[in-house]
Parts: sequence; structure tokens; C-alpha cells
Amino acid sequence: MARPDGGEEARWFLDMLVVWKCTAEMTAGRMSLVDHRARCGSGTPLHIHRREDEWFYVVHGQLRVRVGDESTLAGPGDSVFAPRNVPHLHSVLSPEGARFLVGFSPALADGADGFVRAASQPAPAPEPPPAAAPPDPDALSALASRFGVEILGSPGTTE
Repeated sequence: MARPDGGEEARWFLDMLVVWKCTAEMTAGRMSLVDHRARCGSGTPLHIHRREDEWFYVVHGQLRVRVGDESTLAGPGDSVFAPRNVPHLHSVLSPEGARFLVGFSPALADGADGFVRAASQPAPAPEPPPAAAPPDPDALSALASRFGVEILGSPGTTE
């Protein structure tokens, strides 16, 4: 399998541009790899994946990644693993924003990979839209639960 850069599925998810580099369809559901480009302050609320593991690899910028009770500052070249059933979150700290890769294993249509698609909108251009208010917490939590994701914090918060 080889996939040249460009032409991938791109979507806006929680104020982040997400681009699938490797999809569940390409790997028979074994894993997916999603390129994230996010501005300072972007991130996820505290949440748990019940069906898959997640990992982060920072390309540029700096992230704060909390997994369980441990918080890590991750910069270029750093990676962080968040196993299933462990609460975790990430937030972008660098003023210039960040680019990082997120992997899910397995990649499930009814798991986190499917949730990101369901909770996002197509990105017709790589330029970010104006900063938007966080999504409705109840609606996001209800959607997440359908995909085995439990949201423990409010969207737009990092605790």
C-alpha cells in the first residue's frame, strides 16, 4: 500500500484540520493514521476510548497530552501512547499551532475513527474557519457514546 500526499479526506473536527493518511479501509480495520493541524488552544476534552488504542506523534509545535494521571509536554519527534480504557486528552500549547499525527488501532467505523468522521465537517480548503464556539456538550457526548467514546470533560476544556 502506498498513498501519495494530497487528495486525502480532509475534515474540520473540534477546531482542527484532520486528514486521513491511512484509512481503516486501506488496512482492513487494523489501524488508521490521521494528520492533525491545529491552532494554539485546540484540543479534546478528557475522554476514554473503549474500543481502540490511540497514539500521538508530534511533527511540529508543542502538545500537552494527559494520559491517566500523567501529563506530558510533547514536542517535535515525541510520541505518546494512550491505551484504551484510560482517560486522556490533548491540547496545543505552541502559539504558532501544531501538526501531529494520531493513530487508532484498530480503526473501527463504530469506534473513535468513526466518531471523528461523524463529529466533523468536510474541509473544502486547508485554511481554518473562524474559531467557533465549542460544540454542545450533551450532543457531542451522545454522539460519542454511539462510537464507544466516553467524554468526561466539557468540550473546549483540557481538564
